[in-house]
Amino acid sequence: MMAPIRFILNGQERAVEGLAPTTTVLQYLRGTECLTGTKEGCAEGDCGACTVLVEEPDGAGGLRRRSMNACILFLPALHGRSVETVEHLASAEGLHPVQRAMVERHASQCGFCTPGFAMQLYAGWRMGALSDRQSVKDAVSGNLCRCTGYGPIVDAGLDLAGCPTPDTRGEDAARAEALTALRGAGVFRYEAGGAAWLAPSHVDELADTYAAHPAATLVAGATDVGLWVTKQHRDFETMIDVSRVHDLRHVEEGPESLFFGAAVTHAEARARLAELHPDLGEVMRRFAGCQVRNAGTVGGNIANGSPIGDLPPALIALDATLYLRQGEAVRRLPLEDYFLEYGRQDRREGEFVVAVEVPLLKPDDRFSASKISKRMDSDISAVLAAFKLGFADGRVASARLAFGGMAGTPKRAAGAEAALVGRPFDAAAVRDATEALAGDFRPLSDMRATTDYRLAAAAACLERFRLQLAGVPTRIGEVA
Repeated sequence: MMAPIRFILNGQERAVEGLAPTTTVLQYLRGTECLTGTKEGCAEGDCGACTVLVEEPDGAGGLRRRSMNACILFLPALHGRSVETVEHLASAEGLHPVQRAMVERHASQCGFCTPGFAMQLYAGWRMGALSDRQSVKDAVSGNLCRCTGYGPIVDAGLDLAGCPTPDTRGEDAARAEALTALRGAGVFRYEAGGAAWLAPSHVDELADTYAAHPAATLVAGATDVGLWVTKQHRDFETMIDVSRVHDLRHVEEGPESLFFGAAVTHAEARARLAELHPDLGEVMRRFAGCQVRNAGTVGGNIANGSPIGDLPPALIALDATLYLRQGEAVRRLPLEDYFLEYGRQDRREGEFVVAVEVPLLKPDDRFSASKISKRMDSDISAVLAAFKLGFADGRVASARLAFGGMAGTPKRAAGAEAALVGRPFDAAAVRDATEALAGDFRPLSDMRATTDYRLAAAAACLERFRLQLAGVPTRIGEVA
Protein backbone atom coordinates (compact mmCIF):
# COMPACT_ATOMS: atom_id res chain seq x y z
CA MET A 1 0.00 0.00 0.00
CA MET A 2 1.08 3.56 -0.66
CA ALA A 3 1.89 5.35 2.57
CA PRO A 4 3.58 8.47 3.96
CA ILE A 5 7.16 8.39 5.20
CA ARG A 6 6.94 7.80 8.95
CA PHE A 7 9.93 8.39 11.18
CA ILE A 8 10.98 10.04 14.43
CA LEU A 9 12.84 13.35 14.29
CA ASN A 10 14.52 14.54 17.49
CA GLY A 11 12.04 12.52 19.53
CA GLN A 12 8.92 13.63 17.62
CA GLU A 13 7.01 11.48 15.14
CA ARG A 14 6.72 12.72 11.56
CA ALA A 15 4.56 11.65 8.60
CA VAL A 16 5.71 13.19 5.34
CA GLU A 17 3.87 13.23 2.01
CA GLY A 18 4.19 15.16 -1.22
CA LEU A 19 7.98 15.51 -1.37
CA ALA A 20 9.88 13.88 -4.23
CA PRO A 21 11.52 10.54 -3.33
CA THR A 22 14.88 12.06 -4.27
CA THR A 23 14.53 14.79 -1.64
CA THR A 24 17.55 14.49 0.58
CA VAL A 25 17.32 14.47 4.35
CA LEU A 26 19.45 17.63 4.35
CA GLN A 27 16.97 19.44 2.10
CA TYR A 28 14.10 18.35 4.31
CA LEU A 29 15.78 19.34 7.56
CA ARG A 30 16.78 22.80 6.38
CA GLY A 31 13.87 23.61 4.06
CA THR A 32 10.89 22.00 5.78
CA GLU A 33 11.88 21.71 9.44
CA CYS A 34 14.08 24.85 9.51
CA LEU A 35 16.73 22.87 11.39
CA THR A 36 19.64 24.77 9.89
CA GLY A 37 22.35 23.50 12.21
CA THR A 38 22.88 20.70 9.70
CA LYS A 39 25.04 22.27 6.98
CA GLU A 40 25.63 21.66 3.29
CA GLY A 41 29.32 21.76 2.48
CA CYS A 42 29.98 19.40 -0.41
CA ALA A 43 26.65 17.65 -1.21
CA GLU A 44 28.57 14.44 -1.90
CA GLY A 45 29.33 12.89 1.48
CA ASP A 46 32.91 14.08 1.80
CA CYS A 47 32.98 16.92 4.34
CA GLY A 48 30.69 15.71 7.13
CA ALA A 49 29.05 19.10 7.79
CA CYS A 50 25.64 17.45 7.34
CA THR A 51 26.21 14.57 9.77
CA VAL A 52 23.15 13.21 11.58
CA LEU A 53 22.59 10.21 13.84
CA VAL A 54 20.24 7.55 12.46
CA GLU A 55 18.73 4.82 14.64
CA GLU A 56 16.73 1.70 13.77
CA PRO A 57 15.68 -1.49 15.56
CA ASP A 58 18.54 -3.96 15.85
CA GLY A 59 16.28 -7.02 15.94
CA ALA A 60 17.19 -7.78 19.54
CA GLY A 61 15.01 -5.23 21.31
CA GLY A 62 17.53 -2.38 21.09
CA LEU A 63 18.70 0.23 18.61
CA ARG A 64 21.37 0.19 15.96
CA ARG A 65 23.01 3.62 15.76
CA ARG A 66 25.13 5.05 12.97
CA SER A 67 26.16 8.47 11.76
CA MET A 68 25.25 9.28 8.17
CA ASN A 69 25.58 12.09 5.65
CA ALA A 70 22.22 13.82 5.32
CA CYS A 71 23.27 15.41 2.02
CA ILE A 72 23.11 12.11 0.08
CA LEU A 73 20.56 10.25 2.20
CA PHE A 74 17.14 10.17 0.57
CA LEU A 75 14.21 11.09 2.78
CA PRO A 76 12.18 7.87 2.18
CA ALA A 77 15.14 5.92 3.59
CA LEU A 78 14.15 7.31 7.02
CA HIS A 79 10.87 5.36 7.03
CA GLY A 80 10.72 3.36 10.25
CA ARG A 81 13.90 4.96 11.54
CA SER A 82 14.83 7.76 13.91
CA VAL A 83 17.09 10.72 13.16
CA GLU A 84 18.75 13.16 15.54
CA THR A 85 20.28 16.47 14.51
CA VAL A 86 22.69 18.79 16.28
CA GLU A 87 19.75 20.75 17.70
CA HIS A 88 18.84 17.66 19.73
CA LEU A 89 21.98 18.10 21.82
CA ALA A 90 20.66 21.37 23.25
CA SER A 91 19.16 21.32 26.73
CA ALA A 92 17.96 23.93 29.21
CA GLU A 93 19.75 21.95 31.91
CA GLY A 94 23.19 22.86 30.62
CA LEU A 95 25.73 21.85 28.03
CA HIS A 96 25.68 18.34 26.59
CA PRO A 97 28.95 16.44 27.22
CA VAL A 98 29.80 16.83 23.52
CA GLN A 99 29.18 20.58 23.64
CA ARG A 100 31.16 20.92 26.86
CA ALA A 101 34.16 19.08 25.42
CA MET A 102 34.09 21.23 22.28
CA VAL A 103 33.86 24.45 24.30
CA GLU A 104 36.51 23.58 26.86
CA ARG A 105 38.97 22.53 24.15
CA HIS A 106 38.23 25.59 21.98
CA ALA A 107 37.44 23.13 19.18
CA SER A 108 35.50 25.56 17.00
CA GLN A 109 36.87 28.33 14.82
CA CYS A 110 34.68 29.62 11.98
CA GLY A 111 31.97 27.23 13.23
CA PHE A 112 30.71 25.94 9.87
CA CYS A 113 31.98 22.42 10.38
CA THR A 114 31.26 22.35 14.12
CA PRO A 115 27.75 20.80 14.00
CA GLY A 116 29.04 17.93 11.86
CA PHE A 117 32.00 17.28 14.14
CA ALA A 118 29.74 17.48 17.20
CA MET A 119 27.32 14.94 15.73
CA GLN A 120 30.09 12.61 14.63
CA LEU A 121 31.71 12.69 18.08
CA TYR A 122 28.26 12.21 19.61
CA ALA A 123 27.68 9.14 17.45
CA GLY A 124 31.10 7.71 18.30
CA TRP A 125 30.50 8.36 21.99
CA ARG A 126 27.06 6.70 21.99
CA MET A 127 28.42 3.68 20.10
CA GLY A 128 31.45 3.33 22.37
CA ALA A 129 33.83 3.85 19.46
CA LEU A 130 36.01 6.51 21.15
CA SER A 131 38.86 5.08 23.23
CA ASP A 132 42.18 6.61 22.23
CA ARG A 133 43.58 9.27 19.90
CA GLN A 134 43.63 7.01 16.85
CA SER A 135 40.03 5.90 17.35
CA VAL A 136 38.93 9.54 17.59
CA LYS A 137 40.86 10.39 14.42
CA ASP A 138 39.27 7.42 12.67
CA ALA A 139 35.83 8.54 13.85
CA VAL A 140 36.19 12.03 12.35
CA SER A 141 37.99 10.90 9.18
CA GLY A 142 34.90 11.86 7.17
CA ASN A 143 34.70 15.39 8.60
CA LEU A 144 36.55 18.33 7.09
CA CYS A 145 37.69 21.39 9.05
CA ARG A 146 38.69 24.14 6.66
CA CYS A 147 40.31 26.13 9.49
CA THR A 148 42.66 23.17 10.24
CA GLY A 149 41.52 22.98 13.85
CA TYR A 150 41.84 19.20 14.05
CA GLY A 151 44.06 19.15 17.15
CA PRO A 152 41.53 20.70 19.55
CA ILE A 153 38.71 18.67 17.96
CA VAL A 154 40.59 15.41 18.57
CA ASP A 155 41.34 16.56 22.12
CA ALA A 156 37.62 17.15 22.63
CA GLY A 157 36.96 13.63 21.39
CA LEU A 158 39.47 12.25 23.88
CA ASP A 159 37.76 14.12 26.70
CA LEU A 160 34.46 12.67 25.54
CA ALA A 161 35.93 9.17 25.47
CA GLY A 162 36.45 9.42 29.22
CA CYS A 163 32.86 10.52 29.85
CA PRO A 164 30.43 7.65 30.67
CA THR A 165 27.49 7.19 28.32
CA PRO A 166 23.98 7.22 29.80
CA ASP A 167 22.12 3.95 30.33
CA THR A 168 19.25 4.29 27.85
CA ARG A 169 18.35 0.63 27.43
CA GLY A 170 14.77 1.19 28.56
CA GLU A 171 14.32 4.18 26.26
CA ASP A 172 15.97 2.30 23.42
CA ALA A 173 13.61 -0.65 23.78
CA ALA A 174 10.58 1.65 23.73
CA ARG A 175 11.85 3.50 20.68
CA ALA A 176 12.69 0.26 18.87
CA GLU A 177 9.12 -0.91 19.45
CA ALA A 178 7.72 2.40 18.19
CA LEU A 179 9.90 2.33 15.09
CA THR A 180 8.90 -1.25 14.32
CA ALA A 181 5.27 -0.18 14.44
CA LEU A 182 5.96 2.79 12.19
CA ARG A 183 7.75 0.63 9.65
CA GLY A 184 4.86 -1.79 9.22
CA ALA A 185 4.96 -5.03 7.27
CA GLY A 186 5.41 -5.86 3.60
CA VAL A 187 6.80 -3.62 0.89
CA PHE A 188 6.79 0.05 1.85
CA ARG A 189 5.63 2.13 -1.11
CA TYR A 190 5.93 5.90 -1.27
CA GLU A 191 4.90 7.97 -4.30
CA ALA A 192 5.09 11.67 -5.09
CA GLY A 193 5.36 13.69 -8.29
CA GLY A 194 5.09 10.63 -10.53
CA ALA A 195 8.05 8.89 -8.89
CA ALA A 196 8.01 5.90 -6.55
CA TRP A 197 10.19 4.55 -3.73
CA LEU A 198 9.76 0.85 -2.95
CA ALA A 199 11.33 -0.77 0.11
CA PRO A 200 10.92 -4.53 0.54
CA SER A 201 11.97 -6.24 3.76
CA HIS A 202 12.56 -9.81 2.50
CA VAL A 203 14.68 -11.03 -0.39
CA ASP A 204 11.66 -12.74 -2.00
CA GLU A 205 9.82 -9.40 -1.92
CA LEU A 206 12.88 -7.77 -3.49
CA ALA A 207 12.97 -10.36 -6.27
CA ASP A 208 9.27 -9.88 -7.03
CA THR A 209 9.49 -6.09 -6.83
CA TYR A 210 12.51 -5.90 -9.13
CA ALA A 211 10.93 -8.34 -11.58
CA ALA A 212 7.90 -6.07 -11.74
CA HIS A 213 10.09 -2.95 -12.15
CA PRO A 214 13.25 -4.11 -13.97
CA ALA A 215 14.12 -0.54 -15.02
CA ALA A 216 14.14 0.65 -11.40
CA THR A 217 17.29 1.99 -9.76
CA LEU A 218 18.48 -0.08 -6.81
CA VAL A 219 19.57 1.95 -3.79
CA ALA A 220 21.40 0.71 -0.69
CA GLY A 221 23.37 3.41 1.13
CA ALA A 222 22.99 5.93 -1.74
CA THR A 223 26.68 6.85 -1.41
CA ASP A 224 26.88 6.62 -5.20
CA VAL A 225 23.28 7.18 -6.34
CA GLY A 226 23.01 10.19 -4.05
CA LEU A 227 25.64 11.97 -6.15
CA TRP A 228 23.69 11.22 -9.31
CA VAL A 229 20.99 13.45 -7.84
CA THR A 230 23.02 16.15 -6.07
CA LYS A 231 25.70 16.51 -8.76
CA GLN A 232 24.15 15.26 -11.99
CA HIS A 233 20.57 16.34 -11.19
CA ARG A 234 19.14 13.08 -12.47
CA ASP A 235 15.53 12.04 -11.99
CA PHE A 236 14.32 8.50 -11.32
CA GLU A 237 10.88 7.10 -11.97
CA THR A 238 11.26 4.16 -9.57
CA MET A 239 13.81 3.46 -6.86
CA ILE A 240 14.05 0.22 -4.86
CA ASP A 241 15.66 0.42 -1.43
CA VAL A 242 17.53 -2.80 -0.55
CA SER A 243 18.96 -1.53 2.74
CA ARG A 244 16.15 -2.95 4.87
CA VAL A 245 16.08 -6.43 3.28
CA HIS A 246 17.16 -8.35 6.36
CA ASP A 247 18.11 -11.47 4.38
CA LEU A 248 20.88 -9.41 2.75
CA ARG A 249 22.28 -7.98 5.99
CA HIS A 250 23.99 -11.03 7.46
CA VAL A 251 27.59 -12.20 7.55
CA GLU A 252 27.89 -15.98 7.75
CA GLU A 253 30.98 -18.12 8.18
CA GLY A 254 31.25 -21.52 6.56
CA PRO A 255 34.04 -24.06 7.02
CA GLU A 256 36.08 -22.59 4.18
CA SER A 257 34.61 -19.17 3.41
CA LEU A 258 32.78 -16.05 4.58
CA PHE A 259 29.45 -15.00 3.06
CA PHE A 260 28.63 -11.29 3.03
CA GLY A 261 25.05 -10.32 2.24
CA ALA A 262 24.83 -7.56 -0.35
CA ALA A 263 23.36 -5.05 2.15
CA VAL A 264 26.06 -5.54 4.79
CA THR A 265 27.66 -2.13 5.30
CA HIS A 266 31.38 -1.50 5.05
CA ALA A 267 31.45 -0.69 8.76
CA GLU A 268 29.85 -4.06 9.55
CA ALA A 269 32.12 -5.95 7.17
CA ARG A 270 35.36 -4.41 8.38
CA ALA A 271 35.82 -6.51 11.53
CA ARG A 272 35.19 -9.78 9.72
CA LEU A 273 37.51 -8.86 6.86
CA ALA A 274 40.20 -7.84 9.34
CA GLU A 275 39.95 -11.28 10.93
CA LEU A 276 40.58 -12.78 7.50
CA HIS A 277 43.72 -10.63 7.11
CA PRO A 278 44.88 -7.42 8.85
CA ASP A 279 45.55 -5.69 5.51
CA LEU A 280 41.85 -5.94 4.70
CA GLY A 281 41.01 -4.22 7.96
CA GLU A 282 43.46 -1.45 7.16
CA VAL A 283 42.04 -0.98 3.65
CA MET A 284 38.54 -0.75 5.16
CA ARG A 285 39.73 1.71 7.82
CA ARG A 286 40.76 4.01 4.99
CA PHE A 287 37.65 3.32 2.92
CA ALA A 288 36.04 6.77 2.57
CA GLY A 289 34.94 8.32 5.89
CA CYS A 290 33.04 6.85 8.82
CA GLN A 291 29.66 8.15 7.65
CA VAL A 292 30.11 6.60 4.20
CA ARG A 293 31.25 3.29 5.69
CA ASN A 294 28.11 3.33 7.83
CA ALA A 295 25.88 3.68 4.76
CA GLY A 296 27.69 2.11 1.80
CA THR A 297 27.38 -1.64 1.30
CA VAL A 298 29.51 -4.53 0.15
CA GLY A 299 27.05 -5.34 -2.64
CA GLY A 300 26.81 -1.73 -3.74
CA ASN A 301 30.57 -1.36 -4.05
CA ILE A 302 30.55 -4.38 -6.37
CA ALA A 303 27.32 -3.78 -8.27
CA ASN A 304 28.14 -0.25 -9.42
CA GLY A 305 31.15 -1.60 -11.34
CA SER A 306 33.50 1.24 -10.45
CA PRO A 307 37.08 0.69 -11.68
CA ILE A 308 38.34 2.33 -8.47
CA GLY A 309 36.17 0.56 -5.91
CA ASP A 310 38.38 -0.57 -3.04
CA LEU A 311 36.74 -3.90 -2.24
CA PRO A 312 36.57 -5.68 -5.62
CA PRO A 313 40.35 -5.96 -6.25
CA ALA A 314 40.89 -7.43 -2.78
CA LEU A 315 38.00 -9.85 -3.20
CA ILE A 316 39.16 -10.85 -6.69
CA ALA A 317 42.63 -11.62 -5.33
CA LEU A 318 40.92 -13.85 -2.76
CA ASP A 319 39.01 -15.65 -5.55
CA ALA A 320 35.59 -14.50 -4.37
CA THR A 321 32.35 -15.76 -5.89
CA LEU A 322 29.37 -13.50 -6.61
CA TYR A 323 25.75 -14.64 -6.18
CA LEU A 324 23.03 -12.94 -8.22
CA ARG A 325 19.29 -13.52 -8.24
CA GLN A 326 16.66 -13.00 -10.93
CA GLY A 327 13.17 -14.01 -9.86
CA GLU A 328 13.58 -17.46 -8.31
CA ALA A 329 16.83 -18.24 -10.12
CA VAL A 330 20.19 -17.78 -8.38
CA ARG A 331 23.34 -17.55 -10.47
CA ARG A 332 26.93 -17.69 -9.26
CA LEU A 333 30.05 -16.57 -11.08
CA PRO A 334 33.63 -15.68 -10.22
CA LEU A 335 33.67 -12.06 -9.11
CA GLU A 336 36.34 -11.17 -11.67
CA ASP A 337 33.98 -12.26 -14.48
CA TYR A 338 31.29 -9.83 -13.34
CA PHE A 339 33.26 -6.83 -14.62
CA LEU A 340 33.12 -6.89 -18.43
CA GLU A 341 34.37 -3.44 -19.39
CA TYR A 342 34.11 0.12 -18.14
CA GLY A 343 30.46 0.83 -17.30
CA ARG A 344 29.28 -2.70 -18.18
CA GLN A 345 28.80 -5.64 -15.85
CA ASP A 346 27.43 -9.16 -16.25
CA ARG A 347 24.09 -8.42 -14.62
CA ARG A 348 20.90 -9.30 -16.43
CA GLU A 349 17.60 -7.42 -16.44
CA GLY A 350 15.88 -7.79 -13.09
CA GLU A 351 18.96 -9.45 -11.56
CA PHE A 352 20.53 -8.19 -8.35
CA VAL A 353 23.50 -9.02 -6.16
CA VAL A 354 22.57 -11.30 -3.26
CA ALA A 355 25.90 -12.09 -1.64
CA VAL A 356 29.61 -12.53 -2.14
CA GLU A 357 31.49 -15.59 -0.92
CA VAL A 358 35.08 -15.00 0.17
CA PRO A 359 37.31 -18.08 0.66
CA LEU A 360 39.38 -18.22 3.83
CA LEU A 361 43.15 -18.21 3.41
CA LYS A 362 44.87 -21.59 3.46
CA PRO A 363 47.97 -22.25 5.60
CA ASP A 364 50.33 -21.89 2.62
CA ASP A 365 48.65 -18.74 1.28
CA ARG A 366 50.15 -15.29 1.73
CA PHE A 367 48.12 -12.14 1.19
CA SER A 368 48.71 -8.40 0.92
CA ALA A 369 46.50 -5.40 0.15
CA SER A 370 47.63 -1.81 -0.28
CA LYS A 371 45.73 1.42 -0.95
CA ILE A 372 47.62 4.25 -2.65
CA SER A 373 45.95 7.66 -2.44
CA LYS A 374 46.91 11.31 -2.06
CA ARG A 375 45.39 11.56 1.43
CA MET A 376 45.54 8.95 4.15
CA ASP A 377 41.88 9.31 5.08
CA SER A 378 38.67 9.67 3.09
CA ASP A 379 40.24 9.66 -0.36
CA ILE A 380 39.74 7.82 -3.64
CA SER A 381 42.40 5.29 -4.55
CA ALA A 382 44.88 5.98 -7.30
CA VAL A 383 45.83 2.29 -7.09
CA LEU A 384 44.42 -0.52 -4.99
CA ALA A 385 46.71 -3.56 -5.14
CA ALA A 386 45.82 -6.97 -3.69
CA PHE A 387 47.93 -10.11 -3.95
CA LYS A 388 47.43 -13.73 -2.92
CA LEU A 389 50.24 -16.20 -3.45
CA GLY A 390 50.09 -19.90 -2.73
CA PHE A 391 53.42 -21.55 -1.89
CA ALA A 392 54.72 -25.11 -2.22
CA ASP A 393 58.31 -26.22 -1.62
CA GLY A 394 59.50 -22.62 -1.38
CA ARG A 395 58.10 -21.65 -4.77
CA VAL A 396 55.01 -19.77 -5.92
CA ALA A 397 52.46 -22.43 -6.78
CA SER A 398 49.62 -20.03 -7.57
CA ALA A 399 49.31 -16.27 -7.98
CA ARG A 400 46.38 -13.88 -8.02
CA LEU A 401 47.41 -10.24 -8.49
CA ALA A 402 44.43 -7.87 -8.72
CA PHE A 403 44.37 -4.11 -9.15
CA GLY A 404 41.91 -1.25 -9.06
CA GLY A 405 42.62 2.06 -10.78
CA MET A 406 44.81 0.42 -13.43
CA ALA A 407 42.14 -0.31 -16.06
CA GLY A 408 38.49 0.32 -16.92
CA THR A 409 37.54 -2.45 -14.48
CA PRO A 410 39.09 -4.13 -11.45
CA LYS A 411 41.41 -6.60 -13.15
CA ARG A 412 44.00 -9.31 -12.61
CA ALA A 413 47.55 -8.98 -13.95
CA ALA A 414 47.81 -12.18 -15.98
CA GLY A 415 51.31 -11.55 -17.32
CA ALA A 416 52.72 -10.66 -13.93
CA GLU A 417 51.11 -13.74 -12.39
CA ALA A 418 52.69 -15.98 -15.01
CA ALA A 419 56.09 -14.40 -14.31
CA LEU A 420 55.86 -15.51 -10.66
CA VAL A 421 54.42 -19.02 -10.82
CA GLY A 422 56.92 -21.83 -10.40
CA ARG A 423 59.67 -19.58 -9.05
CA PRO A 424 60.93 -18.47 -5.65
CA PHE A 425 59.37 -15.16 -4.69
CA ASP A 426 62.63 -13.25 -4.88
CA ALA A 427 63.91 -10.00 -6.33
CA ALA A 428 64.44 -11.50 -9.80
CA ALA A 429 60.87 -12.83 -9.94
CA VAL A 430 59.44 -9.51 -8.80
CA ARG A 431 61.55 -7.69 -11.39
CA ASP A 432 60.15 -9.88 -14.18
CA ALA A 433 56.61 -9.50 -12.86
CA THR A 434 57.07 -5.73 -12.72
CA GLU A 435 58.13 -5.67 -16.37
CA ALA A 436 55.06 -7.73 -17.23
CA LEU A 437 52.76 -5.20 -15.55
CA ALA A 438 53.37 -2.74 -18.37
CA GLY A 439 51.89 -5.33 -20.73
CA ASP A 440 48.98 -6.13 -18.45
CA PHE A 441 47.90 -2.51 -17.99
CA ARG A 442 48.04 0.83 -19.68
CA PRO A 443 46.37 2.99 -17.02
CA LEU A 444 45.10 6.45 -17.81
CA SER A 445 46.41 9.72 -16.41
CA ASP A 446 43.94 11.80 -14.44
CA MET A 447 43.83 14.19 -11.48
CA ARG A 448 44.71 11.40 -9.05
CA ALA A 449 47.77 9.97 -10.79
CA THR A 450 49.63 9.67 -14.08
CA THR A 451 50.08 6.52 -16.11
CA ASP A 452 53.72 6.20 -15.07
CA TYR A 453 52.93 6.81 -11.40
CA ARG A 454 50.26 4.12 -11.34
CA LEU A 455 52.60 1.57 -12.92
CA ALA A 456 55.40 2.52 -10.53
CA ALA A 457 53.05 2.35 -7.51
CA ALA A 458 51.74 -1.06 -8.57
CA ALA A 459 55.31 -2.35 -8.90
CA ALA A 460 56.24 -0.86 -5.52
CA CYS A 461 53.32 -2.63 -3.85
CA LEU A 462 54.56 -5.96 -5.22
CA GLU A 463 58.12 -5.29 -4.07
CA ARG A 464 56.84 -4.32 -0.63
CA PHE A 465 54.98 -7.63 -0.45
CA ARG A 466 58.25 -9.44 -1.17
CA LEU A 467 60.03 -7.49 1.55
CA GLN A 468 57.22 -8.17 4.02
CA LEU A 469 57.47 -11.91 3.44
CA ALA A 470 61.24 -11.67 3.86
CA GLY A 471 60.72 -10.07 7.27
CA VAL A 472 61.88 -6.58 6.28
CA PRO A 473 60.00 -3.75 8.05
CA THR A 474 57.94 -1.78 5.50
CA ARG A 475 55.77 0.42 7.71
CA ILE A 476 56.80 3.44 9.77
CA GLY A 477 55.55 1.85 12.98
CA GLU A 478 57.67 -1.26 12.37
CA VAL A 479 60.97 0.60 12.14
CA ALA A 480 62.84 0.85 15.44
